[in-house]
Amino acid sequence: MIPYIKKDFLANDEVTIITCMISSKEEMPTTGTDLKKRRKSRRKKLIFWLIIDFIVLVTVLGLLKYRPGRYDPVVHEPGSYEREQVSKYWTHELLPKIHNDSQLGKPFDVVITQEGVNDIISRVNWPVQSEGIMFYSPAAIFVPGAVVLMGTADVKGVEFIITIELVPVFDEAGFVNLQVTKMKIGAMNITPVAKAVAKKMYSQKIAEFSVNTQDFRTKIVGSLLNDEPFDPVFYIGGNRVRVENIDIEQKRLVAHLAPVTKQGL
Repeated sequence: MIPYIKKDFLANDEVTIITCMISSKEEMPTTGTDLKKRRKSRRKKLIFWLIIDFIVLVTVLGLLKYRPGRYDPVVHEPGSYEREQVSKYWTHELLPKIHNDSQLGKPFDVVITQEGVNDIISRVNWPVQSEGIMFYSPAAIFVPGAVVLMGTADVKGVEFIITIELVPVFDEAGFVNLQVTKMKIGAMNITPVAKAVAKKMYSQKIAEFSVNTQDFRTKIVGSLLNDEPFDPVFYIGGNRVRVENIDIEQKRLVAHLAPVTKQGL
């Protein structure tokens, strides 16, 4: 019987020792060295994410502040003689050409140069302010198939270059839609967001104010902001003229026009 009692005693003793070892492992107190290691690890992670945030911020600011090399607006000094004068390209070339040819009773073409367009828009009373943003120094660039409009936007003293790319698309009925295919702030493409915001703003303006939707300028705005095709017919010297098509080449635009007869009304 003595060996049996001894065996049972040893077995219980072994269980007690193992239990104590496990318990001591679980309740082992944290030492100062462990705390220092944890603090160092947290500090390293914090520094790492701060560096990442800084890199992202610098990248975004760099993209927003990017100035395209082709942006070269015509700038007149405020109050200068050149700025106060109406563009001679408009009064002495384009208008007479369209007016005279529209009376011949047949289709005709008008070539519009990039240089001439920039002379016209540079003489507008800039800057223009809207929604707290100031716009000025516009420029137009003709590239094959598209018109690129550029300008400076001042937001609380910070300047950004806005770029908008337009493509005129004619449908079978002869209606045209001035599709905004690309919009950038600096080098950052914001086309989807910008188009959604523009449509919302356009709808609000139409709902809040009395707007003549038949005005040719309103139709252009509706096409740009809300993708609304319109009949490109305008008046000049009492004559109605329709834009039948537009071909855009490098540094020039060719508008194919035709007088609108009574039968074509």
